[in-house]
Amino acid sequence: MYGISRRGLMKSGVAAGVLGLTGMPVHAATRGGKLTAGLGGANTSDSWDSRTHSDLFMIASCHGAVFDCLTEVAADGSLQGELAESWEASADAKVWTFNLRSGVTFHNGKAFGADDVIASLQMHIGEESKSAAKPIVEAITEMKKLSDTQIEFTLASGNADFPYLMSDYHICMYPAGQIEDAIANGIGTGLYSVVSFDPGVRMVAKRVDDHYKGDSAGYFDEIEYIAINDNTARMNALMTGQVDAINRIDFKTEALLKANPALRIQEVTGNQQYTFPMLTDNAPYNDVNVRRAIKYGVNRQELVDKILQGHGAVGNDTPIGPANQYYNDEMEQISYDPDKSKFYLKEAGLDSIDLDLSASNAAFEGAVDAAQLMQASMAPGGININVVQEPADGYWSNVWLKKPFSACYWSGRATEDWMFATAYEAGVPWNDSQWDGDDSARFQELLLTARAELDSDKRKAQYFEMQQILRDDGGVLIPMFANYVQAVNNRISSPEVVGNLWQMDNARMAERWSVA
Repeated sequence: MYGISRRGLMKSGVAAGVLGLTGMPVHAATRGGKLTAGLGGANTSDSWDSRTHSDLFMIASCHGAVFDCLTEVAADGSLQGELAESWEASADAKVWTFNLRSGVTFHNGKAFGADDVIASLQMHIGEESKSAAKPIVEAITEMKKLSDTQIEFTLASGNADFPYLMSDYHICMYPAGQIEDAIANGIGTGLYSVVSFDPGVRMVAKRVDDHYKGDSAGYFDEIEYIAINDNTARMNALMTGQVDAINRIDFKTEALLKANPALRIQEVTGNQQYTFPMLTDNAPYNDVNVRRAIKYGVNRQELVDKILQGHGAVGNDTPIGPANQYYNDEMEQISYDPDKSKFYLKEAGLDSIDLDLSASNAAFEGAVDAAQLMQASMAPGGININVVQEPADGYWSNVWLKKPFSACYWSGRATEDWMFATAYEAGVPWNDSQWDGDDSARFQELLLTARAELDSDKRKAQYFEMQQILRDDGGVLIPMFANYVQAVNNRISSPEVVGNLWQMDNARMAERWSVA
């Protein structure tokens, strides 16, 4: 049993044949006990509809516990089967055949099969769909049921990353004909079934007996996720033993955690990025010179030092980070230069400019402080920032994608195309800068070309050029990459390798951790 790394997949040229087999991570652990986690990223509007999920609380509850996807990104970055047992592709990576697990049932007893896959994917398409996975599913031109345990996908064009896309936390599997009931009550095929769910407050679930993953995952008898969006309250809950683990520790009080012998800190370097998208379909952000002025007006190293307390690295306005295969480490780093800010403002016909910057710590911990630091650093370049502190609850529905200049965070994605297709492709729901005009034409052209390119060297050149375009012309300011820094009580055991795709072991702590 094994998974396949993305690098290995690319080297294979995606030749016809089986590309991945089942292989759940083996963890020497004893079943039993309970995991209680205090998690930020919860909202009163939370539901079991995976199309709407955007932050950790529901990603960990749904994708990481109650529901399953077709594939899974393991802690080491390899791709493994979840509800799909194996998959194979045509030589051009345009036609993919997935072999599904047999004997899998939903929590209500319904058998899982190809019909459920088709119905679950169809949820994401349609004119009214706002799902972030819509561009992934729209690229499928035909879904053909070959049998109850086999399905064939035909894509509009070849995509070497397609199996990775099927692990997206939005694309959970629901029971065909019962999707509304499954969304209302949390009916999935995951290791844990819902006991209670109070949106924005708490989720409790119990381990499913005789689950298809057997004893290779899901070691707790019960899990309880408590919504604690306030950073201080989350830290206190861990320090006082109310919870066993928390995400997003407060760097200002990190020393207190380190001094407690009952606790340990997990720090994982991935592609998590703290960003400030500019809506380029709004003036003045539709002027590339204004965007460039802003980019040179930010003291990035100061943000890393003061906001991240050194737990991260300077960003270069591209979402592709060191954890990606085609990270462009050859680009010159944009540095703090108020004179260049003034230069680009003059290119835009301006001597100075007044801008509102919306921020809330719901976007990321320290977002308001970051916005205030940017306010100070941009002033010498003629950019006058008014920091607008937004309410935490409803930030993602009322501010992000709506306010012209705002704070945001992204976890990054395992592959370049996955990241670009989610947030940078023209017309996708989560294109948070709406950067799809004439000045993005070359980027959009390369996006489609690189997606179908099977030669790794050619693909590298294409992705390098795309990152250069984003740095120079894109609508998203990405001043820093933040490590995942979370804390765990020593009564909880975790594997030596912890996933870096999302927080809390790729949001799968319920499956991968155990009582020590």
